[in-house]
Amino acid sequence: MSRPIARPATAALLILLMAAAVVWALPDAAPERGPACAGRAVASWSADTAHTTAFSRYGDDNTRVDDWTGGDGTHSVRLPDGRTLWLFSDTFLDRIQPPPNPQGLLHRWRTADHGGTPVLRRNSAVLMSPSGRLERTLTGGSGGAGPFFPDPPGGWRWPVRASVEPRTPGAREKVVRVLLWNRAPGSGPWIFGVPRSTEVATLSLPGLRLESITEAVDQTSVTDPDRRVLYGAASVRDGAWRYVLGSDDPQASPASSAYLARVPAGRLAERDRWRFWDGARWQRQAARAAPVLRAGGRRGVGSSFTVVRDGPTWVLFTMDTGSGGAAGLASLTSYWSCSPQGPWHGPRGRLTPPRPSADSPHGGDDVAVYNPQVHPEFTASGRLLLSYDVNVLGPPGVPTDARLNGDVGLYRPRFLRVRLGPAGP
Repeated sequence: MSRPIARPATAALLILLMAAAVVWALPDAAPERGPACAGRAVASWSADTAHTTAFSRYGDDNTRVDDWTGGDGTHSVRLPDGRTLWLFSDTFLDRIQPPPNPQGLLHRWRTADHGGTPVLRRNSAVLMSPSGRLERTLTGGSGGAGPFFPDPPGGWRWPVRASVEPRTPGAREKVVRVLLWNRAPGSGPWIFGVPRSTEVATLSLPGLRLESITEAVDQTSVTDPDRRVLYGAASVRDGAWRYVLGSDDPQASPASSAYLARVPAGRLAERDRWRFWDGARWQRQAARAAPVLRAGGRRGVGSSFTVVRDGPTWVLFTMDTGSGGAAGLASLTSYWSCSPQGPWHGPRGRLTPPRPSADSPHGGDDVAVYNPQVHPEFTASGRLLLSYDVNVLGPPGVPTDARLNGDVGLYRPRFLRVRLGPAGP
């Protein structure tokens, strides 16, 4: 996710304010590959009420009170049997109450089932049937209400891009690989967590049992946390390779730079097979990676972004980090390129999606839009399904959980249908 300038208390809004990325069919080729590749940008868009309503309905259902009632960091992967696994970062559980809320406002609100504060978990997974019905929440830990990917010692995990691949190269058996961001508690500007490493989780099929979590890219040796890169904003198979994009997380700027790695297909969980693009060639050492899209001026990505292939052209959606202020927290923009290595052209245009109003003295300007994600498995009639997350902003270090629990609609994904067209001049 891209970080907002004023920081909300929910951790994922910060980092996952940014990235996670969806890409497919990424070629390993030289930049600018001939006239067939042309600039692409958003030509039109509309709200997708079906998916937005599905998550609202599921979150409001009190059939169980140990399942998902709201979350951010929205990612998805289509499974071989037609089901879809939705992955979330910070997730609220517990019971949804009808309006009015304790402040007398006409909002559905969240309470703990037996009193106290509603439960917040660092991650969860929600399973959707082939027909599109959200069926159940996958959690873990004792009692079955913990994070699906267990917290590491002294930190937490946020899931980002997931893919289905052979258990080993050439094998018929499939598994799900999920890229995870490992973060640790911090202070000062790092109150939402210090980046530590990129990990890979392996889930069995069809049971989705968590088999293992292995470290792929350790960043703890990088002394300046601003320069640590977490990978997984995008992950795509192209021929014999899987390409993985990620970003750094500078705290003094709302914009991050994007980086690129690749791994032989089927070996995502093998740390020694990762290679990093240094601007000219592939390197073994992650420290030698150079940005493929460097932040500066109006350019840059959120730490979560998304990329999709439109013919020979790549299109990247991100928060409009170059706008600054309220505009940067309410709008999305795009870049295009002819290869994953770049050059990336843009930003092109601005998309300002619907966002809910919040009962606040700021008239809703403190409602942030972030973490755009394309879900290619739901493309229909040439229109992409694009999700975005919503959160509320508060003064630095001031929790916003009370507002999120007082109006559950403020912390759930929204969806758009997007059609691409020529980027223009």
